[in-house]
Amino acid sequence: MLADAMFKICIFGDGGVGKTTLLNRYLTGVFQSNSDMTIGVDFHIKKLEIEEKRVSLQIWDFAGEDRFRFLLPSYVFGASGGVFMYDITRYSSLKNFQDWLDIFKQGYKGPSNQIPIIMVGSKLDLEYKRAVPRAEAYNLAKNNNLTGYIECSSKDGRNVQEIFFEIGRIMMKQTNMID
Repeated sequence: MLADAMFKICIFGDGGVGKTTLLNRYLTGVFQSNSDMTIGVDFHIKKLEIEEKRVSLQIWDFAGEDRFRFLLPSYVFGASGGVFMYDITRYSSLKNFQDWLDIFKQGYKGPSNQIPIIMVGSKLDLEYKRAVPRAEAYNLAKNNNLTGYIECSSKDGRNVQEIFFEIGRIMMKQTNMID
């Protein structure tokens, strides 16, 4: 089955926020609590249907450790969208938000200055340990002109599919494939 569109999505944020766990849950439907730390970058392809169009997503998972951050701008080249991820139970995971955003945008060389980026709060199953108020994260996303905000749980699966469906739909709208 040939795709009507292929989009490159980059997932970025601090180490330990659950980027690889989210991606594994999305691709396999299984929660793996003991995923290995990403070294540099990893990527996968997922095919899905959005509004009767066949879409292939190239999903690039970036290591969150400082020592790999310099790689991000070169890998962002050709991206159609991004997912910034933080941990709702760890306030410090938002500390480097602006650095991540600047590095990501530095590497983006797309047709418009506005690349769709969704902010994702992870570990929603640990709501009782919440350290980042939902309204504060939402306002941070809004004030930085991000395209959306969502919280998820890779453990119980809440909103995992919706993240990728939504970023796919936004990228399709941006390329005039759908209304």
